[in-house]
Amino acid sequence: MTVYLDSSIILRRLLGQPAGLREWRLIRTGVSSRLVEVECLRTLDRLRLEGSIDEGRLVSLREAFHGILSTLELVEISRTILTRAAQPSATALGTLDAIHLASALVWRERTGRSLVVATHDLALAAGARSHGLRAIGVVRAL
Repeated sequence: MTVYLDSSIILRRLLGQPAGLREWRLIRTGVSSRLVEVECLRTLDRLRLEGSIDEGRLVSLREAFHGILSTLELVEISRTILTRAAQPSATALGTLDAIHLASALVWRERTGRSLVVATHDLALAAGARSHGLRAIGVVRAL
């Protein structure tokens, strides 16, 4: 299965949080926006600064993150992506979700391959479905 992974999926897996993506082992090709690098590393640094993780754990988590990142096909944040993300949407999306969705859509258009969107974010899942993409990973109650 070819899956677009947003930051919520990667972070929940890295941090060992409950209700992670059940289909993780079915992923054959992982795709994401370069945005995941910023989102995930900023979140890990914030957790360290808040005292939720110590420096040693931060190093381990960053190393694990870079391992995951190295397996993904990354969509660079180009003018095309930003223009697409700025367009009106059928659903309410924040800026980062709009960039993720635009990245998934542009990747699908450029490759002609089918894609499933994996997210724990209800808004991004709704946006993906509004464009004909299947969404997995959404858990209504944790």
